[in-house]
Amino acid sequence: MKTKAQSILLNVALLVVGLLTVFPFVWMVLSAFKSNAEINSLDQTFFPREWTFDNFISMQQNFDFARLMANSVVLSVTITAISIYTSCLAGFVLAKYTFRGRGFLFGFVLSTMMVPWAVTIIPRYTMFTEVGLQGSYASLIIPAILSGFGIFMMRQNMSAVPDEVLEAARLDGASEIFIFHRIVMPMSVNAISALAIFQFLWVWEDYLWPYLMINDPSKQVLAVGLTTFSGRYATDFGGLFAATTISIIPVIVVYVIFQRRFIAGAASAAVKG
Repeated sequence: MKTKAQSILLNVALLVVGLLTVFPFVWMVLSAFKSNAEINSLDQTFFPREWTFDNFISMQQNFDFARLMANSVVLSVTITAISIYTSCLAGFVLAKYTFRGRGFLFGFVLSTMMVPWAVTIIPRYTMFTEVGLQGSYASLIIPAILSGFGIFMMRQNMSAVPDEVLEAARLDGASEIFIFHRIVMPMSVNAISALAIFQFLWVWEDYLWPYLMINDPSKQVLAVGLTTFSGRYATDFGGLFAATTISIIPVIVVYVIFQRRFIAGAASAAVKG
């Protein structure tokens, strides 16, 4: 009886926390269908008094939303794919190969996770500016090629792959490249799915680095483009809510695709040493 009561209280508490978390998002989506006059009104209502789609129409007219959306999607998918592959490759080497300095190298990878990202902004900006990469997508892709968190996560996961399976494949004449691509990576699909969600979100929401490196409005990403709704004296909240609502769609799509394996991948990386 006591256990059942505790379970009910826990479920109620989780429900309340869930509602508090989702409420601002739902308010934003509904506000996308309100006029700016209604949004700025002191007499606020949860649902729009008059539903309107003008915000979704005007956001494309006021700034090139479609181009910025496409730029963000292409960059996020490209960086995520490259980061996942390099993380899997480095994780496989650190997990399944024995060589001098392996422990030191893995410790160095972990140490990069402990350095605040803000500390590296100035030297990174200086390096990319001096080599002439400012204004190009290479300045956004190159820093994300290697991920310390991704390498750590894949190394932890691939350590659980039985060595007997790999040895059997080698005895059958399989090359190391074949073993990595056709055996190890399929067995690590849970961790890859979890890493894909993390990496995609990081790239999609990144604002400061694209703002510093990309000076061509046609090449800019959506996170930076959304700031154009904020003027000097007023903010187009309706357009901002509409653009933000649509910008969340790719994130939801990625999560829906990988969510079945997300929990299993994150859990396996956390408990295996």
